[in-house]
Amino acid sequence: MELLERVRLEIERYISRLKTEQQANGSWKYCFEAGPVTDAYMMILLSTLNSPDKELIPLLGRRLLNKQAANGSWKQYDDDEGHLSSTIEAYTGLLLSGYSDRHDRHMKLAEAFILRNGGIENAHISTKFMLALNRLYPWPAFYPIPLFLLHIPKFIPFSFYRWSTYVRTHFAPVLILCHRKFSLRKPSAPDITHLFVTRKHKKLDTKSRWLHAFSERWSANPVSKAAIKKAERYMLQNIEQDGTLSSYASATFFMIYALLSLGYEHDSPVIQHAIQGLTSFGHQLNDEAHIQNSPSTVWDTALICHSLQEAGLTTEDPAIQNAAQYLLDLRQRDLREGGGDNLARLAGGWGFSESSVAIPDVDDTQAVLRALTRFADQQLDYRGAWRTGVNWLLGMQNDDGGWAAFEKNSIPSMNRLFRIQNFADTAVDPSAADVTGRTLEFMGSHLKLTMTHLRVQDSVHWLIKNQKKDGSWYGRWGISYIYGTWAAVTGMRAVGMSADHPIIRQAIDWLLKIRQSDGGWGESCKSDIRKRYVPAPYSTVVHTAWALDTLIAVHDQPTDEIDKGLINLLEWNRQKSERSTYPTGAGLPGHFYIHYHSYPHIWPLLTLSHYMKKYKGYCL
Repeated sequence: MELLERVRLEIERYISRLKTEQQANGSWKYCFEAGPVTDAYMMILLSTLNSPDKELIPLLGRRLLNKQAANGSWKQYDDDEGHLSSTIEAYTGLLLSGYSDRHDRHMKLAEAFILRNGGIENAHISTKFMLALNRLYPWPAFYPIPLFLLHIPKFIPFSFYRWSTYVRTHFAPVLILCHRKFSLRKPSAPDITHLFVTRKHKKLDTKSRWLHAFSERWSANPVSKAAIKKAERYMLQNIEQDGTLSSYASATFFMIYALLSLGYEHDSPVIQHAIQGLTSFGHQLNDEAHIQNSPSTVWDTALICHSLQEAGLTTEDPAIQNAAQYLLDLRQRDLREGGGDNLARLAGGWGFSESSVAIPDVDDTQAVLRALTRFADQQLDYRGAWRTGVNWLLGMQNDDGGWAAFEKNSIPSMNRLFRIQNFADTAVDPSAADVTGRTLEFMGSHLKLTMTHLRVQDSVHWLIKNQKKDGSWYGRWGISYIYGTWAAVTGMRAVGMSADHPIIRQAIDWLLKIRQSDGGWGESCKSDIRKRYVPAPYSTVVHTAWALDTLIAVHDQPTDEIDKGLINLLEWNRQKSERSTYPTGAGLPGHFYIHYHSYPHIWPLLTLSHYMKKYKGYCL
């Protein structure tokens, strides 16, 4: 059978499956799967508050046990030797919830791994923060975060309101908790002192009581009280309709503890609503459950709707119509107090989760606009929303020519504010090659802008300036250099950069150089940590699709590398394996990676469709 015929049949298979899995409201709901942290937090919270939703604990516990590695650890990705902080979080969740006993075999294996790797003392600061909230780690380990930052106007670079949206959302409750030194723990709950190596924990209770008393006195001064009220107001103003804080499970956990520290009762409506919101983030599969940190329904639906149209479905198809209406209804119009530059501008963008109504971001907006372009050309009711979205998107371009995810013209100097792990990865939101490249591709493919346009020129200049010496680009929100390179090359090609341009040739040379021996592509999450390309132990479906799509964008006819890679893609995605489950989404370098369950459907379909469109008439 000719390769093109095989591609056509595979495209039909994807279309049929995606139509079957579409929800009644037009969306696609796939799991946004990450490590054990959200499951562990949820198990602890439900148990500590004696919530009526405790029946969720066994489902979460089974998922954790099934994810434990043979050496006792929990991993962030397959080629991870074991992740200390994730193991501590999973262990603590299983123990404090009562799902597991310290002397169970799997718990002894985890304990041995933790102690071999330096104990709790070597954990990430976010893990220590979680432990401190449950009186399992001493609060003195944290650097003080000055509350006065909440009083500084947002036109001052170091203001709280100039931090990235993600950090503002998380730090509002964190500021309260750090200054009140709040801890919540049931008297009957077990401790984890056996996981310390230095045994300094013996002074934990005395120090914690002294610090709590000190912080209570310090927080009572008028300036601090006013700042805490501002942080409280910021949280309450950013609670979504589902009860979560800005649609993040992690921020919602912190908010619940912060509200309890301020005197809210366990059964208060705001806390019960927050728990319901967290429960709604649960994705259940058979007898297991996972708490998604932020369900990716808008992102998934936009990407799938566009991919299906690239595969040949028209705007007359009911699946496309229903998806488009769903996306149109979720256009964000609500602007809340205390935002950064992006919220000071005209509303009209889209966010990541369907419950998010006031956190538009560039990547989701360009993805939705792609899906709605053909509707905007044909139907008046879509045209206004589409144009407003385009204006919002273009207005978010940074002065350096690139685009970031959430903020415009973020302040890099904020990185030096605090000596906190990963603060630089979250506090600021600089231009990113993946976001810039994908926005540029939208401008070329859907707005029909070319290299003669000033915005395009600025964007291309930024990409050229930020290309790595080996020819690649680093992608912030995907893994990692393959993702960034795919976005940059397809973006520049869409606005008319020649395939023979030295920048493009260098990128393609790099892609071919890193091709795996099996003819595919695969990149390790370690790239995100080391800030250089590290190959995965095997090719993955998603990385191979990205790499092939890049090559297709450059070559006028299929090459041997393209055809061989495509044959692999056709075979690998027929059955579930590590090739389709390896995390390819990035959250926090070294500590949070995402397996998008939608990605093995979206990116191969898009690549196959581009192959079919461009190479019709060629055969193997």
